[in-house]
Amino acid sequence: MLPLCATPSCDTCASRPPVTILEGECMKISFIRPAMMGGKAGDAMEPRVFGILAALTPAGVECVLHDERVAPVPLDEPTDLAALTVDTFSARRAYQLAVEYHRRGVPVVMGGPHPTLLPEEALCFASSVVIGDAEGAWPKVVEDAQAGRLQRRYENRFPSLADSRVDRRLFGARDYCPIALVEFGRGCPHACDFCSVHAVYGSGIRQRPVADVVAELAGLDGRHVLFTDDNLLGGARAVGELLAALRSLRRRWSCQASLEVATDARTLEAMAASGCVAVTVGFESLVPENLEQMNKAWNTRHGRFADLVARFRDHGIMVYGMFIFGYDYDTPDVFHRTVEFAVEAKLFLASFGPLAPTPGTGLYERLRQEKRLVHPRWWLDPRYRYGDALFHPRQMTAEQLAEGCYRARMQFNSVGNTLRRALDWRANAGSPAKLGVYVAGNLIARREIGRKQGQPLGTGEPLETVFGELPACD
Repeated sequence: MLPLCATPSCDTCASRPPVTILEGECMKISFIRPAMMGGKAGDAMEPRVFGILAALTPAGVECVLHDERVAPVPLDEPTDLAALTVDTFSARRAYQLAVEYHRRGVPVVMGGPHPTLLPEEALCFASSVVIGDAEGAWPKVVEDAQAGRLQRRYENRFPSLADSRVDRRLFGARDYCPIALVEFGRGCPHACDFCSVHAVYGSGIRQRPVADVVAELAGLDGRHVLFTDDNLLGGARAVGELLAALRSLRRRWSCQASLEVATDARTLEAMAASGCVAVTVGFESLVPENLEQMNKAWNTRHGRFADLVARFRDHGIMVYGMFIFGYDYDTPDVFHRTVEFAVEAKLFLASFGPLAPTPGTGLYERLRQEKRLVHPRWWLDPRYRYGDALFHPRQMTAEQLAEGCYRARMQFNSVGNTLRRALDWRANAGSPAKLGVYVAGNLIARREIGRKQGQPLGTGEPLETVFGELPACD
């Protein structure tokens, strides 16, 4: 096995002589996707990031994937390096897994948005962290791991996405949703104060060459394609070229987009003609003052939400709406009003969540300074349960916020409202294929509400650090 880390002052590793991979031996890397909580997830999709890393890994290095969302992680399986991708909601479980690997003498490297925003916290559990995108750092990580000289930090925040490839052989025949994740670009031009995307990437957008995206799409089977871009149509460069290429490929696809897209008839027509089935839109709030507070007042500059949704639906495009509750101008009646809008607008799907202050964002810092966080490091707190309010709202209690969000989810996904929303011959039931997507999406959403609500993050084991104490968190 490789040493835990290469830091000379690390007491945990000081007694271990450096160990390198001997010439002729095959290094083995285990890619780990931690689950947010226990139980098998019904909405798990292929973890594209590991396909990217596998494609960047030199020949002669064995790569395996263990996705805890679909099967338990075999901790006792021999490996030379454990590589985990970590978001804030999966951080507690990722750290628990890291402790188990360290107990077995296996070094751990972590990357993803959470270690990028809180590297000092992650380094209490990981031998190394990758800050920013992995493409610019991963080959060096593998080289150093093979030589037994892992550095504590690797950073190349904004590498070029040219020649970005995905080795999908890593995913095998696991029980994932039948959707292929494809990426055109990263970043978003907007700066919403709750959004970790802006905290990680700023306002810039980097895009892959359209020819590379087309080549990837051409090599896929007939699965539905979901673009992982945070705002697929937010960068003007090459979007028209991409839509033209999608039309020639005759693929069904979905994406995330902002509301201003609905004001551009030519773009809507191009999306529909190229096979767009659904868009995910962040409405966030029906209250203009809330949108102003979250730096998203531009959401109201393009017309009434209902009219903009109708424009998507007029082109046969289903709309998945996202709403967050708890900003300062929300009152207890906001939940009913929002569900009523979502049902009347015949949204394909909708999420109704209590505002989650993610570390590294302006929102988190503001609530921390105002002493309004229920648990400052909520993502590690064993008292937190999924669906709980994470802070104290201005015009309702934390309990009212949590209960209102859960009630909104249940009302929107009730049998009656699901049928009402299905009776949309322009979009949700516009074709047998779209109706099939609608039914499958709503069944999964309803099941996942019941599975997640009230569950703790990670498992019941206490959280232990490996390298020193956690940094202070007021």
